[in-house]
Amino acid sequence: MGAAVSSDHRAPGPLAVGFALASVYVLWGSTYLGIRFALESYPPFLLGAARMFLAGAIMYVVLRWRGAAAPTRKQWRTLWVLSIFMVLLSNGLVNLAETQVDSGLAAIAVASMPLFAGVFAMLRGRHPAKIEWIGLAVGFAGVVWLNAGGKLSASTLGLVCLIVAPIAWAWGSIWSRDLDLPSPFMAASAQMLTGSAWMLGAAAVSGERIHEWPTFSATAALLYLVVAGSIFGFTAYIWLLHHVRPALATSYAYVNPPIAVLFGALLAGERFTSHDLGAMAVILVGVVIITLAKARAGKTAVAAAAPAAAAAGELEKST
Repeated sequence: MGAAVSSDHRAPGPLAVGFALASVYVLWGSTYLGIRFALESYPPFLLGAARMFLAGAIMYVVLRWRGAAAPTRKQWRTLWVLSIFMVLLSNGLVNLAETQVDSGLAAIAVASMPLFAGVFAMLRGRHPAKIEWIGLAVGFAGVVWLNAGGKLSASTLGLVCLIVAPIAWAWGSIWSRDLDLPSPFMAASAQMLTGSAWMLGAAAVSGERIHEWPTFSATAALLYLVVAGSIFGFTAYIWLLHHVRPALATSYAYVNPPIAVLFGALLAGERFTSHDLGAMAVILVGVVIITLAKARAGKTAVAAAAPAAAAAGELEKST
C-alpha cells in the first residue's frame, strides 16, 4: 500500500487488471452477505464500529510505517464530518437495514447510489449530457419500482435505511471532491477510524448490547468484512482508479448487485421476486448508461484539449 498511490505509470498487464476487477466485484459483492452473517451475533452499529475501527487502524498503522503523511488538524476536522455520510449513514444504515431485509435486496437498493451522485453533481454545477438524463430517468424509474411494492416495502425501517444510505454515500462522494483531504488510502483509513466513533455513539444511543458470546461464524464474517471488504477490496479499487479508465474502475456499481443476489441465493437461501429482479435490471441499465456517457464525455474533453495544448506548446516555442 506504500505511500498512498502508486507512482508507476506503466500500463498494467491484463492479468493484473483482471485480478483487481475480480477482487472488487467479488469481495464487495460478497460484503452484503457477510454483513448478514455477522449480524447473527453483532448488533448493526456495534458491528460497524468494530469493522471500521479494525480496518482503519490496520491501514493507518501500515501507511504511517510506510511513510505516508498523517492528516493535518484541519483535515481531521473535515474527515470527522465526512465520515458521518461515508460511514455512519451509509454503512451503518445498510447494517441496520439488513436486520430487516435480505442481503441481496440491500445490494439492489444501494445500486442507486450513482443516480443520486449524478443529481448532486448537477446541483453543484455539472450539467449532465442528454444521454445522462436518459440514464437518470431510467435508473430512478427502477428505484420507484423497487420501492413501490415487493419485499422491500414490507419493512418501513429497511426501506428508509436503504433510501438514506445511498443518498448519504453519493453526497459525501460529491462533496469530498472539493475538500482538502490526505492521500486516498490515508483518507479512507481516517474516515474508518472517525466513522467507528460515530458508530459507537449510535450504538450507545440505540442501546445496543452483545448479550452472549458471539458465534464463530459471526466473528469469522466480521473479520472477513475487515480484511476482504474494507482493506483488500478498497486497495484493489484505488489501484484500478490509477491504472485503468474510470468507467472500468467504477463498473463495480452495476456488477456488485447481481453478485450479491447470487451469493444470497446460493449461500443463504434468499429468494427474490420478479418485481425485485426487474427493478434491479432497470436500475442497473440506468447506471450503465450514465457510466458510459461519462466515459464518452471524458474522451471528448481529452480530444478537445489536445489541439489547445499543442497550440500552447507552439506559442511557447515561438516566444
